[in-house]
Amino acid sequence: MDTQNYRKKVIGCWLGKAAGGTLGQPYEGCDGPLNLTYYNPVPTDMIPNDDLDLQVLWACTLDQMENPVVDRDIFAGAWLNHVDFPWDEYGIAIRNLRNGIKAPYSGSYDNWFIDGLGAAIRSEIWACMAPGRPELAAKYAYEDACVDHAGDGIYAEQFLSALESLAFTENNMGKLLDSGLSVIPAESRLALAIKDTREWCAESTDWKRIRLKILEKWGSENFTDVVMNIPFAVMALILGNGDFSKTVCLAVNCGRDADCTAATVGAILGIINPDSIPEKWLKPIGRKLVINDGITGITHPDTLDGFTDMIISLRGKVSLRKEQAVSQIDLSTHTLKAECGIFSPWFAQDENKFAPAMTSGVEVLEFQGTSGRIDAARIPSDSLYMMRFKFRLEKRQTLRVMFNTSSNSRVWIDGQYAFGREGGRIAPSFHRCPVNQYKDMELNAGEHEFLVGIAPLSDEKKIEWVIGVGDKASKQWLHDVWRNE
Repeated sequence: MDTQNYRKKVIGCWLGKAAGGTLGQPYEGCDGPLNLTYYNPVPTDMIPNDDLDLQVLWACTLDQMENPVVDRDIFAGAWLNHVDFPWDEYGIAIRNLRNGIKAPYSGSYDNWFIDGLGAAIRSEIWACMAPGRPELAAKYAYEDACVDHAGDGIYAEQFLSALESLAFTENNMGKLLDSGLSVIPAESRLALAIKDTREWCAESTDWKRIRLKILEKWGSENFTDVVMNIPFAVMALILGNGDFSKTVCLAVNCGRDADCTAATVGAILGIINPDSIPEKWLKPIGRKLVINDGITGITHPDTLDGFTDMIISLRGKVSLRKEQAVSQIDLSTHTLKAECGIFSPWFAQDENKFAPAMTSGVEVLEFQGTSGRIDAARIPSDSLYMMRFKFRLEKRQTLRVMFNTSSNSRVWIDGQYAFGREGGRIAPSFHRCPVNQYKDMELNAGEHEFLVGIAPLSDEKKIEWVIGVGDKASKQWLHDVWRNE
């Protein structure tokens, strides 16, 4: 591939990503199906999006190195020094890194969002640095993804990086999808979901019907889940058949993580054929590179053209981290202990006027982090399963305390009722935790009690929960507050 064609495809990648992401941004998290045919609202500039922000940070970080290396530890440093995003797996990875937990454990340990889209949306940079070399692109992607993901969350970035890498030299969508699948485990949930989607697209062109099949078999209450969203993108690519407008609209109209899926398919078509992007999609957003305020301490190119030049320059200089065995680490110092027991009866009690005492079965249990599961059969009828945790603050602070579970729940802080609800969805992140699963409060320095009572819904077998203490303003986890004494 000649230099001119390579550059055209790289800039096509970023323009397609910017257009798709800007189309989908207003609809991020919407259930769908939607019915968009164009920007709504029509933008006057590119909308900043973490899909691109973090790739700009990786490029700027590598560009500052004399001998740039694609290395998980380099990216971990960038997370700590330059990223203020508290969202989902991002915030958990930052918390883990601050606690001294290195990658890949920073991505896998105590992370409810390991299968989120946060890494998959960073795939294009590795394809652009390894055009026509899918296996190398996938290895680059692993170094990136393992900092904040595990399992399918990593596979999703590897799948897309390999697909996009081959797209520099191949335009047959079947071969591109095969390339992506070749770098991830065939038995993974993601691979199986993609296989299903390809079969459904071969049987029908009814996108709403296929979307429903994806949701019925692979749906998730987490709108960023890769096993649900990547198939939406695959369907859009197959049914869109190279038509940029049709493809990005198919992706965004599926709903859920709509900005990410639209940005991904837009980038892929921009690589395959930069000329496929109609001017009507490019004119409103321009070529200015717009970055979120949550990326700090870097000087980035002003335009997508300048960013493209940076990527092209890095391609000839960057190397891959040398393979080495992953050392086992002791995670026992990061476990949480709680005094647990049963309180009964509770149906007729007013939780605003009392903090329950455990009446039976009192024991101290250790949990492998800030989340856990409890066998619902252990909890008698008309009873609360109680867990008493302790945390300590070094200074007076305004906090967001969170306890998120799908079950019935009640929470008391320092003996005072704080919040509760009668079951519902789980989204254990401080910026989007469901109502009545958190409370903002100002607490003094010193030790505090976090008392939780939970009871299963009528059909529950396992109770899943996540507990957290975060900063109200930044929505970041406080990383070293739990006390096990």
